[in-house]
Amino acid sequence: MKQADFDGKGSCIRWTGTPGEEPARVYVHGLGSASSVYHAHIAARPELAGRRSLFVDLPGHGISDRPEHFGYTLEDNADALAAALDAADLTGAELIAHSMGGAVGIVLAHRRPDLVSRLVLTEANLDAFPPATAGSSGIASYEEDEFVDGGHARVLRKVGPLWAATMRLADPRALHRTAVGLRRGSDPVMRTILEGLAIDRVYLQGALSGELPGRVALEATGVRVVIVPGSGHNVMFDNPDAFVAAVAGRV
Repeated sequence: MKQADFDGKGSCIRWTGTPGEEPARVYVHGLGSASSVYHAHIAARPELAGRRSLFVDLPGHGISDRPEHFGYTLEDNADALAAALDAADLTGAELIAHSMGGAVGIVLAHRRPDLVSRLVLTEANLDAFPPATAGSSGIASYEEDEFVDGGHARVLRKVGPLWAATMRLADPRALHRTAVGLRRGSDPVMRTILEGLAIDRVYLQGALSGELPGRVALEATGVRVVIVPGSGHNVMFDNPDAFVAAVAGRV
């Protein structure tokens, strides 16, 4: 396990990894999740063997620190992720990022283009203020102290065992601030950044999740949108073969 200070006050973002060739693949989790849980089984596939891989937990999640003073905005998280990549001596990494982590990855590519050569996004948040059905919307509907003092427990009971297994490891205050920051979005907004990036961009949408809003416009800017059959939001679990193919660049 490795770590790097991300706030100048000794708080550390942490990751595990495997050695291999560059460019490295950096796996980033979604809201209330953990990178190794969602992606280690993907990186272990023989089709992806031989490449350096990092599984980074964002602040407030998994094995990383959860300082109360931290803002947990998308920009804050992107800068923390940059601290990890700098400490790992990476440039031009491939980011494989899920949901909220995809939004962080997009912002990172905008703020630190030297760090990112490719984005593989799985149902990443592209717009501010998503519909009420989004997981971040339910968390952000609470006031911060209300969420910490009981809302977190209520949300864990509602989200189901798969998401709850990692969400219960996230700090409640950090989780709430991250959800609020995700709903607020970045400036410029994530979709606009993604459309303007001059790197390889792949966007995976689970067929069971419905049509991707703005798909035609995204594709017009060079984003390869892949509709993954038999899959919902967690493509890496629902259709790992298709997910591996996208990471390997075979789609």
